[in-house]
Amino acid sequence: MARASLRRRGIGLLLLAVVATATAVLWRDPFLLVRGEFVRQRIVAGLSRGTVEAAGHRWVYAQREAGGGDAPTIVMLHGYTGSKENWYPLARELDGGYRLLIPDLPGWGESERKPGAVYGFPEQAANVAAFIRATSPGRPVLLLGHSMGGGIAALAAARYPREIAQVGLLDAAGVRFRENPFGLDVLAGGNPFAVDDEASLRRYIDIVFHDANAKPWLPWPATTGLIRKRRADAAFEQGVLDRIGRSSESLLPGEEAARIRQPALLLWCRQDAVIDASALDLYAQRIPQARKVLLEGCGHMSLMERPREVADAVVALLENGENAGDAE
Repeated sequence: MARASLRRRGIGLLLLAVVATATAVLWRDPFLLVRGEFVRQRIVAGLSRGTVEAAGHRWVYAQREAGGGDAPTIVMLHGYTGSKENWYPLARELDGGYRLLIPDLPGWGESERKPGAVYGFPEQAANVAAFIRATSPGRPVLLLGHSMGGGIAALAAARYPREIAQVGLLDAAGVRFRENPFGLDVLAGGNPFAVDDEASLRRYIDIVFHDANAKPWLPWPATTGLIRKRRADAAFEQGVLDRIGRSSESLLPGEEAARIRQPALLLWCRQDAVIDASALDLYAQRIPQARKVLLEGCGHMSLMERPREVADAVVALLENGENAGDAE
């Protein structure tokens, strides 16, 4: 009995030590919880982690190889303040018939950020073309871009057609859409996406998501980790927004979209409170061969709020190209 009691006491002390250690680690680095959740999501989506040097940067990306060597490759570009993890719900909906490459753009996420480097639309379009050449040499890809990533994808498709066989723009930046509070705030010099406390984190999530069921659950201390990271990135975020949101290059993707000749997809959610759905038709005027898809009941994060519908539209683009027609 005494030995059993001592054993139970020893196990209890060990568990207490483990809990205390974990608490101390999370107190020092609460973003560790977020990174752990990202790893879990990546594994669930059947993705692995990769790195590559391209355009003078070290890129970190998620990848999934396809069953056949001639399978189409899909490259996915995240938006402003986003990361590769935004695409994981869509990756889960796409079957194993496609090779997936989902990078953190230079300056964002786990990819390298160089002091003094410029990360606007033209620079990132060139970076993406270099990434494609490094990871899919000699094989053009389907390039998907969301929000800021959509503007980058449009510019890349116009400027680097040898690397890009098809292009998909989801809730894409780069055109002067109908005025909304978000756009007016940006033009006035603000950053509606800025996060420096619990209230602004909640406001940020409420802006980008319309479907309450799709909003991420953020328990403490994950919230603390996210807030600390966003505070640390505030100056970088502001610098990027100055370029893509209100400089002379902010409308460059839409201006050059008229040069896009590849089969294309334009996909929006009607309730997008960031880039108003009027942007869909503005892009369509410049890319008349594009298939238009307008989803209902979702906001700016179509790739997370409606991943099944987005996956269907992506597959239709790959399988039917220019003949897919509209789906409004």
